[in-house]
Parts: sequence; structure tokens; C-alpha cells
Amino acid sequence: MPGTRTVRNVHQRVVEAPAERVGALLDRLSAPDDPLFPTPVWPAMVLDGPLAVGADGGHGRVRYRVGAHEPGRSVRFDTTDDGLGTGYHRFDVEPLGPGRCRISHVLEVTMSPGSFAFFKLAIEPVHDTMVEESFDNAERAVLGALPRPPARRPARALLVNRLFWAHPAAAPVPDAARLLHEAVPRPDFADAWRMPLAPGMPRDPGAWRQVLPASVRATGEHELLLGEDASHLDYRASVLLDADSVTLVSAVRLHNTRGRLYFALVRHVHPFMARLMLRRAHRRIAFAARPAGERNARAVPEHT
Repeated sequence: MPGTRTVRNVHQRVVEAPAERVGALLDRLSAPDDPLFPTPVWPAMVLDGPLAVGADGGHGRVRYRVGAHEPGRSVRFDTTDDGLGTGYHRFDVEPLGPGRCRISHVLEVTMSPGSFAFFKLAIEPVHDTMVEESFDNAERAVLGALPRPPARRPARALLVNRLFWAHPAAAPVPDAARLLHEAVPRPDFADAWRMPLAPGMPRDPGAWRQVLPASVRATGEHELLLGEDASHLDYRASVLLDADSVTLVSAVRLHNTRGRLYFALVRHVHPFMARLMLRRAHRRIAFAARPAGERNARAVPEHT
């Protein structure tokens, strides 16, 4: 079409391991133990079924369908909407000898001028970083360690990551926040904000303790209790973790007229501050998580 632009973006890396071992990693793309996709810093690949031709899904806002799959050798994903353009991206593993292979990723998409400009400005630095980190994960998974410095995260990719990071959503105050309910059984104010947990983000409260700015008063199996006491009010916050999400629950108990006057002003700022605190902790815990290739380096067949 007139005015359209075609992007062809190619990444390759030689891995000192048999093609059979590296290719086996491709067949685990989108699985719960996916060793390649660089989550949780970047969006996980999610499909509506096992990796097979016809499976629909995507990562983040990029949507696609599995168009071809040769087990242990290649997989192609065809775009399914106009968000990025019309085309595909694919992973391939090519043998180079008994103990070496080349892993490659090709993106080829035809875009409108507007989409092309947005791709070059915001998407390409993220795409390049994600692919190189996927290659890092492949080497970690088959070699046990990364034989080179990890892929660099350019400032522009990190800026896009920050801008498009998920935002907390309002939620009911959960009954499971036991420590909070015991500390403040009859609060004068309470609210809750929830965020999903991506693959690789810890569900252990101890890990979250390291990224939270407030004083920790108690720790439960799935909960951290934070808080401060003052003459005019007591504040408690619960960080509650389950298999799928983290919820920040706040509760306030007012002691006197000064507390009521103070909180009449603060309660308008509190939702913003609570969301900011949760979002920052959520992003910090993602960046502190172990790389996917290290977490999910389940044994793959040795070359014979």
C-alpha cells in the first residue's frame, strides 16, 4: 500500500550447545515454565492453549497467532491486528556442528507511517532488548551460566518500560488480610489496590520486605503488615500475596479531632500515594527477580 513501511529486524547468536538442547527451549514458549521470554521485567508471552499452530495470544499489546511450528527448530507468530502491522516474528535454531548452534529471531512487519514512527521511537528499543535477553536466557538454561555480560537495557527501553508498567486497580478489602484485621478490627477508613503477579515474581512476603519503604511490624505466611502510630491516628498497611496477585490494603484508626481534621485532607491524597507505593514495589520486585533462563532451566536432552 502507498506510504507503508516494512521493518525487518534480525537478531542472531551462536550458542555453544547442541541445537537439540536449544531447540527444546522453543517448544516451551508461553508455558508456565517458559525459559526464554524475559519475564517479569517484560510482558510474558501468553497463548490461549499449548504452543501449536492456531494458538492465539501475544505479549503486552502485541497480538499474534502461531502460524508455523517445527518442534525443536522454529516457531512463527503471525500478527492478528493492526496494532503493530501485518507480518510475523519467528524464532529459529540452526545446527552449526555437534556442539554449536545459532538461535535467531526475525521480525518482519509492514506498517503504516504512524505505526512505523511509533515503532522506531518506542517499540524497537524494547523489542531489541527483549530478544537479546531471550538469548541470554537460552544460554543460561543450556549452559548453566551466561558466558558473557548480560544484554544492556538502554535508557529509552527502560523509560518505555516505566511508562507502560501496569497500574493498580481498586479492589475490595480482602478477608485474607488477617494481620491487618487483627491490628485494626474497626477502622475509620480502609481501601485496597491490587496488581497481577507476572511469572517469576516472588509470592514470598520476605522478598517483598526488601522493596517496601515503610516499617514492617509483622510477617505472616502470605502477608506483611506495615504501619506507624501517632498521637492523632494509627496507620496500618497489609501487603497480601496470593498465586496471582499482590494487594495493598490500608486501614486508619483516628484518635481525636486533630486526627479527623488531618485525615480529612490526607484521604484525598492517600489513593495516589498508595497506588504509587504499590506500583514502585511491584516494578522493583520484578527487576530483582531471577532471570527466566535461570529459574526455569529444567533439564533438556543432552546431545548424543
